[in-house]
Amino acid sequence: MTRYAIAGTLAACLLVGLGTGGGSAFGTEGADVPTYHRDVAPILQRHCQDCHRPGEVAPFSLLEYDHARRRASDLLLVVEERRMPPWPASKDFGGPFRDERILSDAEIDTLQRWLDADTPEGDPADAPEPLTFAGDWPMGEPDLILTMAEPYALGAEGDDEFRVFVLPTDLPEDRWIRAVDFKPGNRRVVHHVIAGTDTSGRARELDAEDETPGYSAVGGFGDGVPIRSFLPIWVPGSTPRDAPEDAGYLLPKGADVLIQVHYHKSGKVEEDATAIGLYFSDEPLGREVRTGFVFPDVSMFQAMKARAAMQEKGGRPGLNEFMREVLVIPPGEANYEVKGSTRQGGVMGRPLGRDVLLTAVMPHMHWLGKDFTLTAVLPDETRVPIIRIDRWDFNWQGTYALLEPVFLPEGTWFEMVAHFDNSAENPNNPSHPPVLVRWGDQTNDEMCIGIFEFVPATDADRARSVSRDPSGDAAD
Repeated sequence: MTRYAIAGTLAACLLVGLGTGGGSAFGTEGADVPTYHRDVAPILQRHCQDCHRPGEVAPFSLLEYDHARRRASDLLLVVEERRMPPWPASKDFGGPFRDERILSDAEIDTLQRWLDADTPEGDPADAPEPLTFAGDWPMGEPDLILTMAEPYALGAEGDDEFRVFVLPTDLPEDRWIRAVDFKPGNRRVVHHVIAGTDTSGRARELDAEDETPGYSAVGGFGDGVPIRSFLPIWVPGSTPRDAPEDAGYLLPKGADVLIQVHYHKSGKVEEDATAIGLYFSDEPLGREVRTGFVFPDVSMFQAMKARAAMQEKGGRPGLNEFMREVLVIPPGEANYEVKGSTRQGGVMGRPLGRDVLLTAVMPHMHWLGKDFTLTAVLPDETRVPIIRIDRWDFNWQGTYALLEPVFLPEGTWFEMVAHFDNSAENPNNPSHPPVLVRWGDQTNDEMCIGIFEFVPATDADRARSVSRDPSGDAAD
């Protein structure tokens, strides 16, 4: 099992306790005393059972009374501390987001009173209808499922691998994609998946040159591959979603879908055949979803060092070479700060060149991540909170889709502030004792990226001027 899978399992296992008293079949008398069937089961259905059921990522089920009774005290502990359900984004900054997994204070109080009453079961006649689940594809069967032509064999040990697989579509006409989902073939080794489209045929050439399935490419999709468009990203904790109304991802006719799978080895030989599911729109969509990035700031001195280092190797510096001079986290540093801004322009980004609707955001760091904040700054200096993660959890990162897209006018820039903990006291630190850590693609390296999705704004969007004040409230 990989380190991130182990950590995810341990985090989930915080729910596993020795249990409380069994309670009687129908529990304590009194209408004000919560019972499992009437009061607790609906909470578990809303917030827990998507993962806590057979075959899913959680290590145990919460579908039945006895499951919840035996874990009641630890269940209450982790929801009170907001460790479960996993939702790292702050509810007091930015958002609101779709599919927020946040228990209300009233729901937590119900669990507390149920535990205090010795976890009464209550009357099964009060139970809600059991949930039905969609199986491998939560949004239903995709219109097109693209799977690796053959499984890729991953060695037992060694560095992480970044492998690009070419998935031909051979579609006779352009199609609009309204939603994308992924089915990792082997969750023990699949760290994350990025996807894009290629109409040039260059990825096919690279694939043909490699004797094994796919081809190696670190930090992108390979030498000379011009990505037509990016598709959504899969990481542990991702939830598939529809694109905003009248928007989607354009899949050109005959295009290849490329998936770059980041593999982290488990200690034994493994195989993987990851699939991607595409949900098409029956009608043309008016706007294409685009992707933007916020990277750490690069000083002139750091840029000069990166260029000099690459000149010695006979090449030109790329993103990774710049970032390795910027993100240098000393051992023992418990609050290493990284800032990024697109205000000044240049190689690391520039202010928005048009009016847009911001639709989603995905912060990205690795094991040493501590907290992350992304803010949009309007041309008049008004600060618009986008997202804040106060307690970074590498195992639960994903794309946060805004409940209502945020209008950002031309000239808006983004500011990013993040902190890293490279101390021996950090339980997630992969190195003992801590070592100097730089930017890199390996899991034990680090990154700091603010990824965001947007669509061009229309005249109607401008008229509504959907925005937020500095407190994070929506305003028209």
